[in-house]
This record gives sequence, C-alpha cells and structure tokens, in this order.
Amino acid sequence: MTNVTKRPLRILVTGGAGFLGRAVVDEFLLADSPVSVASMKVFDIREFDGIADERVEYIKGDVCNLEEITSACEDVDIVIHTAAIVDWGTRKPTEVYQTNLIGTQHVLEACKVNNVPMLLFTSSLDTVITGRPLINIDESQPYPEPHLNMYCESKCLAEKLVLAENREKIKAMVLRPSDVWGEGDPYHIPPLINMARNGFYVRIGDGSARNQHVYVRNMAWAHVLAVKAMSEGKNEVIQQAYFITDGPGVNFFTFFDEIVERAGYKIWPRSLWLPKGFMYFLGSMAEYMSLLVRPFRYFVPKLSRFAVMYTTTSFTFTADKAKRDFGYYPKYSHEEAMENTVRFFRK
Repeated sequence: MTNVTKRPLRILVTGGAGFLGRAVVDEFLLADSPVSVASMKVFDIREFDGIADERVEYIKGDVCNLEEITSACEDVDIVIHTAAIVDWGTRKPTEVYQTNLIGTQHVLEACKVNNVPMLLFTSSLDTVITGRPLINIDESQPYPEPHLNMYCESKCLAEKLVLAENREKIKAMVLRPSDVWGEGDPYHIPPLINMARNGFYVRIGDGSARNQHVYVRNMAWAHVLAVKAMSEGKNEVIQQAYFITDGPGVNFFTFFDEIVERAGYKIWPRSLWLPKGFMYFLGSMAEYMSLLVRPFRYFVPKLSRFAVMYTTTSFTFTADKAKRDFGYYPKYSHEEAMENTVRFFRK
C-alpha cells in the first residue's frame, strides 16, 4: 500500500457539519494531531459553523446527488463518510434508505471517478443488533437477518458495500461507534432534558440492561488514528470493521441521568421505571395509529418498539481489535467528557 503521509493529506468529510462530523473536523485540525492536513473539505447539506481555519473549505451538497459529491471528491486523498440519517424509527424508511445506502453508493462512485485511494466509512453498532441481548461480542458477530428497521438495514447494506470494494481500487475501512454522546448531542440528551423541564421524568425497564457509549471527541479521535493507519500503509486495517467505545456497559437511562442533573435540571419522580412490556405495547399502539392516519397524513410516532427495545436490551462489546490494529485508545477521560457535555447543556 502506498504511503501518502510524505505530504499533508487532502481530506473530504461528508456530513462534516453534523454532530460527529464537526468533531472529526476539529480533531484533525488540532495542533497535536498525528495526521498532517493540507486541506479539509466539509461537505454537507447544512451550513458549517465550526472551526475557523484557512485549510477548511465548506461545500454545500447532498450525498444523494451524485454530481455534487463527485465534484467535491476532486483532488482528495481520503474521504471520511459520516453523512447519514440516524433514526430510531421516526423517519420515513425511503428517506433513510436513500441517504444511508444510495448516498454511500454515490460516495463510492465519486471516489472511483476521482481516483480517491482511501475511504473511511462511519457505520454503526446497529448493523449487528438483533433485538436480543448481545454480551461482550466482537467483530465476528454476524449480521442479523432480517433487520429491525430501515436504519439498521441501510447501515448494514452500506457497510457491506464498502467492505466488498476491491482494495486495489479503494482502500476502505469501517468504524462502528457505540452510542455517541457529548456536547451538541441532538439525539439522546435533549429529549431527556425536555422531560425534566416538563416535570415528569420517565425511564423504561428495570435498570438492569447495559449499553455502551462513546464520547463524540473520542469517536473523532478514532477517525484520526484510523486515517493515520491507512495512510501509513498498515494493510491489516484495510477492508476491516471496528467497534469503537470508551467505557464499560452501563444502563442507558442512569448514564444520561447524571448529565441531566449536573446540567441543573430536576429529575422527578426520582425512581419511576415503566415496565418494558407496557412501553412496548404503547409503542405498538402508537405505530398502529400512525398507520391508520397515514392515508391522510404521514405521521411517525416519537415512541416506537425499536426505541423501547434499544434502551432496555443489553448490548456490550470491546474495542480490543481497534486497539490492536491501529492503536485506538480514549484520548479524553470520562470526567473531561462529562464536564464538557454538562457545560454545553447547563441551564
């Protein structure tokens, strides 16, 4: 594999204005980054209001538009593909499929047209989730059949596409983050804070389920180390997938309770846990009602069976393979991550 670190890298980040994408851009441009960056293209449908750096160029575009992503990939050494719709069953399946799978197909085609030698794809732990407990698994865990929803299926199909690519054409690598959290988190923390603000805080299950998380800047750091390994010619990482986490399994709700309280919001009732079966039933009813009104109005409920399953079913693994193959370790401590996140969400 050709070593391209003899000169600074020209990098394109799809979804670079998003929650994870912005952290990835920031991490590469830090003074202590082990990867030398010549230029950083930020490609996103949203406006980029991140780091101000002369090496950064913002390009407004959509991965669903082949012409736009093909143009953006000109004169690039590596594409970091983070653009995706993250969905727990509240978005239209066709929309999720189009962005996550067709968008990835477009990225691959754009890389080939422009002879981009490397692609780093941000996948998801949801590619292997089954709905049943998975304890201390590793990357040998097979893909399930069928998948639980379109998000899981679309990310799995996209990951398969990337890993099946001929390494002589594109050197590819896949990172599977556990639940990503941190300052700017748009997925987990705001709904919990809204519950606390409304004065009635609900948890699901009995608190025994264990899930794993990763701080957004540690996930960004994993991207930096992965690019470093690829550009230095480490063949063992090519066409490989890696779980990324930075801590042991903990309960979903108790993990985020600490952030909500430290940010200054009161949790009441203190210990209300609604049974999993009851909430699963409510999720089923909400989905059924949405189907009834769909001929008149497309409505997707906020509560879904997938959300109930996801937060009440244990899913644990390690990042040992990433540590072994490309030296991944959590750069930011748990307490530093907590302080940064609490500061962002404080009243």
